[in-house]
Amino acid sequence: MGLAQEDAGPAEEYTDEGSQDCFRDEWRLRHPPARAHHAHDFRFAGAVERGDLHHISHQEDGRHRHHYGQDEGGIADGVEVACGIAHFLLLVDDVLYSGRSVRAALDFLAGRGCTRIGTTAAGAGLASVSGSTIGMTYALGRAGIPEMLRAGYDKRLAVGTVIVAGRDTGTHRPRELADVVGVVGQNPVAGFVTDTVEDEIAYGMEQLGISPSVMRKRVEETLDLIGIADLRRRALLSLSGGQQQRVAIAAVLAAQPRILVLDEPTSALDPTAAQDVLASITTLVHDVGLTVVLAEHRLERVMHAADAVWWLPGDGSVVQGRPEDVLARADVVPPLAALSRTMGWQTVPLSVREARRRVGPHLDLPHAPQPSEAMTWQSDGDEVLRLEKLGVKYGTVHAVDSITATLECGTITCLMGRNGSGKSSLMWAIQGATKSSGKVLVNHDGSWADPRKADAATARRMVSLVPQSASDLLYLPTVAEECAQADKESEVPDGTTRDILSRLGVELPEDRNPRDMSEGQRLALVLAIQLSSRPDILLLDEPTRGLDYAMKIELTRIIRDIATGATGESAAVLLATHDVEFAATTTDRTIVMATGHVVADGSTRSVCTSSPGFSPQIAKVFHPADVMTIADVERLVRIPAGGRR
Repeated sequence: MGLAQEDAGPAEEYTDEGSQDCFRDEWRLRHPPARAHHAHDFRFAGAVERGDLHHISHQEDGRHRHHYGQDEGGIADGVEVACGIAHFLLLVDDVLYSGRSVRAALDFLAGRGCTRIGTTAAGAGLASVSGSTIGMTYALGRAGIPEMLRAGYDKRLAVGTVIVAGRDTGTHRPRELADVVGVVGQNPVAGFVTDTVEDEIAYGMEQLGISPSVMRKRVEETLDLIGIADLRRRALLSLSGGQQQRVAIAAVLAAQPRILVLDEPTSALDPTAAQDVLASITTLVHDVGLTVVLAEHRLERVMHAADAVWWLPGDGSVVQGRPEDVLARADVVPPLAALSRTMGWQTVPLSVREARRRVGPHLDLPHAPQPSEAMTWQSDGDEVLRLEKLGVKYGTVHAVDSITATLECGTITCLMGRNGSGKSSLMWAIQGATKSSGKVLVNHDGSWADPRKADAATARRMVSLVPQSASDLLYLPTVAEECAQADKESEVPDGTTRDILSRLGVELPEDRNPRDMSEGQRLALVLAIQLSSRPDILLLDEPTRGLDYAMKIELTRIIRDIATGATGESAAVLLATHDVEFAATTTDRTIVMATGHVVADGSTRSVCTSSPGFSPQIAKVFHPADVMTIADVERLVRIPAGGRR
């Protein structure tokens, strides 16, 4: 919903620079003021144009904030895509988007009752394809976080024809497409315009002039469809990231569009919630005839539901076809595609069930460990963090309920659990930015101290946190200024942050504006900034959100280097994620949370292979064998001749 704030281009902001420093010191990390709602709500293809209503939202501190910008991206060459249905809702003909890094043209057709999934190496222009359906162009940054530019209005940005249900988006205003196209962006908060869940779902229908009785009926239906009826009266800002994403989808579905455009709809959802949302969308496709265009990096979650895939290699071309055929040769390699190449299969199985049938029984493989107890982690390193009956309470809700745990230096620990289980609250409590009870003790310079009671400079050296949106910690106009400010705040020699950035394997132009960079580049910059203080503990909240597979592999290397001390002194790394595939290949230990409690704690292998909800796909394929990653397959499984492509 709305513009994806994280990957915005150069921004025009009206802020008080002095307040930035006060805010940063108070919270002990670099964090800009609360983001305002964007001046344009594109959720319903412009059913309400904020410019027409002259609506400008206010931040909590009373200041206005406007964002205008561009980023890398474009639309790529392709061939006709058809569903075999005579009546087509969408026609894109000879569209050319003049991006800075991609320039190409696309011709395709999309029919009723179809699901299209676009996949790409980040920066190839995937979201430009989906964005064109509503008379706008998604300019896809290298990290896959799009910003919507109104290309339908500005022929300097795009030429060609986009027809939606017989309407040319170049001559029809977004409000005139609102009855046929709905859009869910990657950052739901940027598009929220009301205060509560129920009001947000009703808002779009209200702007479309739907009668109150019908609105009430649709609100109830949508709440049940997405499974958020228990949230109906909750404040939007009190929801977890995953809950906000589900509300964003519900708000669009309530208007009953004929085409639904989704940008990474499951990126903030736990595996079970993601399956629930996708099941609801699939039902609409099969039973109602809804057309879905879905841009996604985490393909293992969605490829089984696709009728067709568009792959944008990044060279100005588009490869389209059946998912099993396209994924067999794409450079975007989800787990089952990697397994297919390792085993030498010609096509990619789209589900665990299909892969298990191809693999067959492996009676010669050792069975995965099945722990008799849920708490099996044995500490054998130097403890750097102790939590004793740590609690976080929001009103009557116990987000973190009397947790006792330890972390060891050099160990990478994963926090998992359903949305709203308390993962983020636990990390913010450890960092000291959220009021909490109990004890938080860090072994800093040979003595145990509480970071919540330390001064800002000392707290930075004890615990550093990278939040879900890493760009929240960036506010200066260039990379050089960000690095210099980090050196100053951390009281380290000039050039320290820049040197850490280089050791992370990332080279960024000093004059580059962070808002012009990809999500992966911004994440690397924030990591360097936070590591400049040489923290004993590094906290990462959903670090893989918006990253493609290649970037996740690079992030795994970076995190391991941080833990082992390759970038400085070794540290304990605690990351919260819903990405079970990333956790399986990156972490040593996994802690599972539910309703503010720890319900499992052990090695990642033992916890993930014994959990149907948090098990990676490779483990599911070979269950009950002790095989969790592609490296395990290559080490333990007899590969047929012609495998390991």
